[in-house]
Amino acid sequence: MQRFDVVILGGGLVGLTLGIALSRHGVSCAVIDPADPVDTVVAGFDGRVSAISSTSFAMLDAIGVAAHLEGKGCPIERIWVSDGLQPGALDFAPDGDDGHMGVMVPNRELRVALARAAGDAENLTRLQPDRAKDVIRDADGVTLRLASGVELSGALLVAAEGRNSPTREAAGINTTRWQYKHTAMVTAIDHEIPHANTAYEIFYPGGPFALLPMLPGTRSAIVWTVPTDQAPAMLKLSERGWLAEAQKRMGGFLGEISLAGPRSSYPLGFHHAARITDMRLALVGDSAHAIHPIAGQGLNLGFRDVAALVEVLVDGMRLGLDPGDAQLLARYQRWRGLDALSVSVAMDGLVRLFDVPGKLPSLVRRAGLAAVQRSSLLKNRFMSEARGQSGALPRLLTGEMV
Repeated sequence: MQRFDVVILGGGLVGLTLGIALSRHGVSCAVIDPADPVDTVVAGFDGRVSAISSTSFAMLDAIGVAAHLEGKGCPIERIWVSDGLQPGALDFAPDGDDGHMGVMVPNRELRVALARAAGDAENLTRLQPDRAKDVIRDADGVTLRLASGVELSGALLVAAEGRNSPTREAAGINTTRWQYKHTAMVTAIDHEIPHANTAYEIFYPGGPFALLPMLPGTRSAIVWTVPTDQAPAMLKLSERGWLAEAQKRMGGFLGEISLAGPRSSYPLGFHHAARITDMRLALVGDSAHAIHPIAGQGLNLGFRDVAALVEVLVDGMRLGLDPGDAQLLARYQRWRGLDALSVSVAMDGLVRLFDVPGKLPSLVRRAGLAAVQRSSLLKNRFMSEARGQSGALPRLLTGEMV
């Protein structure tokens, strides 16, 4: 039977990042994932992009992932927010000395970078495609038998399986959840006027319309939220018809546009686990919480989980504690539980605030945006949130190894 310090179920963006980060600190890890690793990095654009905050990118740099992202994304140097293209927009543009607020990276490029970094990690074993068939957690540790017949054991099990985590359900951890009456349509466009490394978030009662700088120059990703009952008709539009509707939301400020990738869609929902630990178990990423993509913070929340858990485990192991020690898991719960909940509630409130139709609510929202625009204190607070710099930061998010 193979023995590891930590066994991670799920090898997606968060799970594999955790495995790489732990292995860089000398912690032996196994990552088990049902997806074929060849399929996850297949060429082509699937429409998904991620806004990686500057602190999250600092962690990726520290653990050796960012080196594989050179030239693959676009810095976010400005964020422009408006209520339906009405006057009173909010314009976040930090001083040049402050650096950019984040980096937009296609998810496929991030998966490739993680796969390459994982290949260089000495203390990381990837078992893919495979899945856990039998899992036993007790006071002495964790034992698993995989579908392939492989048996392994560890001191701590981490669930990074996504929104419908079977490990979370098996542990009896309750979740608060609901579906939004929204569907996100995603694709990429080429446009006539350069985006100037600006992320645009335009709020409409039917849902936000986001334009995200995908490559420097004239290519942007679109995340367009529409009422779910309208999504099938929108997706059936011809390319020309769909572009015409998109141009209406944009007001033509980027000039002529054309599709640069396939159109796809996915439903939007919210869930938050009542707790993120159990006996010899920790939840990270979407297994613990999933939010609306309104501000692009979902993946960054997962990366904050990673950085905190790595620090807790490495600090504890240096003191001679078992990685699955209840004291360490309690520290992780305290550190991440409140922060993840506050961000989740704030994003949900933002969705509901901008989804209220009518002239009066629009006037109130515009007045609020204008007030923030005039207040350097409030603007700096929002920019800190966008960069992921609020709260007690784990060392990895400052670019330091633990």
